[in-house]
Amino acid sequence: MLKKIIDNGWMSLAELDEVLNNGSRLELSAEAKQKISACRTYLDEKVAKSDRLIYGVNTGFGSLCDTAISSEDLEQLQRNLVLSHACGLGETVPAELVKRMLLLKVMGLSHGNSGVQLETVERLIFFFNNDILPVVYQQGSLGASGDLAPLAHLCLPLLGEGEVVFEGKVYPSAEILKRFNLEPIRLRSKEGLALLNGTQFMSTYASWSVSKSRQLWNNWNKIAVLSLEGYDGRKEPFNANVNEIRRQKGQIETAEIFRGLIQGSEIAFREKAHVQDPYSFRCIPQVHGASKDAIDYCAEIVEREINAVTDNPTVFPEDDEVVSAGNFHGQPLALTMDFLAIAIAEMGSISERRIYKLISGTRGLPAFLVANPGLNSGFMIPQYTCASIVSQNKQLCTPASVDTIDSSNGQEDHVSMGANAATKLYRVVENCFKIQGIEILNAAQAFEFRRPLKSSPVIEKLFADFRQKVAFVNEDRYQHPLMKESVDFVKNL
Repeated sequence: MLKKIIDNGWMSLAELDEVLNNGSRLELSAEAKQKISACRTYLDEKVAKSDRLIYGVNTGFGSLCDTAISSEDLEQLQRNLVLSHACGLGETVPAELVKRMLLLKVMGLSHGNSGVQLETVERLIFFFNNDILPVVYQQGSLGASGDLAPLAHLCLPLLGEGEVVFEGKVYPSAEILKRFNLEPIRLRSKEGLALLNGTQFMSTYASWSVSKSRQLWNNWNKIAVLSLEGYDGRKEPFNANVNEIRRQKGQIETAEIFRGLIQGSEIAFREKAHVQDPYSFRCIPQVHGASKDAIDYCAEIVEREINAVTDNPTVFPEDDEVVSAGNFHGQPLALTMDFLAIAIAEMGSISERRIYKLISGTRGLPAFLVANPGLNSGFMIPQYTCASIVSQNKQLCTPASVDTIDSSNGQEDHVSMGANAATKLYRVVENCFKIQGIEILNAAQAFEFRRPLKSSPVIEKLFADFRQKVAFVNEDRYQHPLMKESVDFVKNL
């Protein structure tokens, strides 16, 4: 069994994906354990030696920040916080994302600036290692005081409350704790706040989406070449000279990739009757390249966030200071996820336009890519479906980050709405895989009409692999299964 030591070192997004995909078990380093314990000891001594109010430690929360709480009620205060904030609604968060949330929460708490017990962090690790996944709901966070409602649901099982998914079934958390002979955690001062504050819901969706966006970008370059070959498009728009003088990094990289993908293609290098192609083919380097630059930028912001301490207040034992500030505010992620949604939706938009050209009955291709159009509708309606999805993406790309609603009696008077940006982005990503599936379905159909000419070895392999899943369409047939197989293919490409 692979092991990942959580040691407060920098974790890249690639490493994060690797830990989650290869079944690694988490373990805290000796240094991380020492920092967590030292911070907890410092906080206990601080409260014992002074009757000064410290937000969230011996006070109420939000607009109740000036309400003092007696020392004998501090444990109940933290338990009440988790219970009262677990008010999420809507669809449940997919299991693979809940597991990512657990890992990111462990990472955030392991820096030793949150004041939690070592036992609390170890219990979260136990949940991760044993695939005990709390039931978390998608709606409820404003993305400002951290992801309060989703993180409350994530942490309820620590207390023996709420529900978890274990071995594919939903159980009351108390039942699973008993099965593993575990006692509920008794929260100490500030712990509930440390668990609920933080951006782990947003950063979970953001990090997953960056990973999937990179996959989409790589896939779309290959699929767009198959479309280009099916459309008998020109290779000149991918020349090094014309792209390098634009000086845009993503554009230059995209064009270079396309030159590699068409190398050895009979179709690409033959003489063309047409002088130029429509923008959806001719401007692929500019559009895909801009999206690549956006994905790279977003990855940088998200990677910073997963390695950060984002709860409040923040404890600095070495400075003898407990600082109440705003690291839980989701604005960096909200803006980033809105931007990322736009970047990948645009690749979906230009993809749909290539589909439209492929079915248009030009360049020697039959109308709707079927040999006997009229009797057969062929690929007429998959384009409708694609247009519908592209239109929905446009609606989902309306920024969430430009909105804010006053909450907690005005104490939380500017919020990021980053959680809404997160769930919208998730839907855009899933939609883009659907668009991609529809494009490869059309591209492969068009490509067959170019036989006996061949494309490059890379594209021929892509085509052959796809044909193992989806056959050529000679006459009208039930399209939904073909489209579903196509989407499954690109998700695993």
